[in-house]
Amino acid sequence: MSLTAPAQAQASTPLVDTLTAARAAATVLATTTTAVKDAALRAIALGLRAATAEIVTANHEDLIAGQDGGLTSGLLDRLRLDVDRVDALADAVEHVVGLTDPVGEHVRGSVLPNGLQLAQVRVPFGVVGAIYEARPNVTVDIAALALKSGNAVVLRGGSAALRTNAVLVRRIQDAIASVGLPRELVQTIDPLGRAGATGLMRARGLVDVLIPRGSASLIQTVVTESQVPVIETGAGVVHVFLDESAPVDRAVDIVLNSKVQRPSVCNALETLLVHERAAERLLPVLADRLRAAGVTLRGDDATRTIVPGVLRATEADWATESMDLDLSIRVVHDVDAAMAHIAQWSTHHTESIVTNDVDTAEHFLAGVDSAVVMVNASTRFTDGGEFGFGAEVGISTQKLHARGPMGLPELTSTKWLVRGQGHIRG
Repeated sequence: MSLTAPAQAQASTPLVDTLTAARAAATVLATTTTAVKDAALRAIALGLRAATAEIVTANHEDLIAGQDGGLTSGLLDRLRLDVDRVDALADAVEHVVGLTDPVGEHVRGSVLPNGLQLAQVRVPFGVVGAIYEARPNVTVDIAALALKSGNAVVLRGGSAALRTNAVLVRRIQDAIASVGLPRELVQTIDPLGRAGATGLMRARGLVDVLIPRGSASLIQTVVTESQVPVIETGAGVVHVFLDESAPVDRAVDIVLNSKVQRPSVCNALETLLVHERAAERLLPVLADRLRAAGVTLRGDDATRTIVPGVLRATEADWATESMDLDLSIRVVHDVDAAMAHIAQWSTHHTESIVTNDVDTAEHFLAGVDSAVVMVNASTRFTDGGEFGFGAEVGISTQKLHARGPMGLPELTSTKWLVRGQGHIRG
């Protein structure tokens, strides 16, 4: 595939044909009414529920293959779809129906002194590519959000969820076609294997933006090798800092929820930082509760002195997204020391402080440079669904275009509309 030739000049290959069909479908969708898009979304939700048994059966086969192939418990959890999770996916699609269609939204505008009328409006990207692994929920989330925001989407979901994604994409395509829209609005290139993923990263001119979701290594590979613009979603080395004034009950609740509620996801807690003047008060209670929940604790020397039996933390632990029931703990001098640790080791995803001191809270909010910064709340709230977006394309940790959970507006660009009456520039 040529890397620089216009889309219409590229030689026919299975990937080029898929992407060309996506471009044609996106052109149709760009002028489709919100009512038709919403009808397609309702059909998708209905189709998912009707196909629950088929989806769960295919997913079970993927899970067995994943276990045999040595997938970690965290990846297996992300891969798993049961009846409740399929129903939740359908609920998320239905929620997108109720969200405002961003296409055509007026961002800003003015009338110039010469009478020219300017308006900046939201428009779809066109063709969105997504590369992810062991996350069949992403197939549904991205398809729903892409459809509502006027984009075609081409998916590379990886070998771990091959059977599940094949069923999901087929059912989504059937639903889209049932309301008269092109099936090619949602396509998978999983049959093309790794070569398909490589080709997708090089398909400049055919793909408008590429979104990776998965491990740090997958994301880094896409960011460094892609010739298509990338919206970087980040791994989650997530922190909670317990300030000197943190109440015991609130600290325990937030830390347990952040770590234990679903440890395999990117907004789960990985490193706990504790103010040195609160450590002896908080750590023994926290250690007991965390251990009772099955969490393996690793800590610095101060932590190990206060809580016997804690494993020794290494520098590698501070940088690790475990996606499992492992937690690293460090005792720090004060809030500035906590912020310095976060600045050094964070992936700039989500950080939270537990405190009763308003000034300390505001200092933390202003000084921590992450996509989401919280006060007295579990890090598990960093999620498109929890933020009211219905679903999310991913959680962007970059600073250009989008940051944090990405919903419908983040899947659009803008263009300027200029209306004149024979104006010429002098």
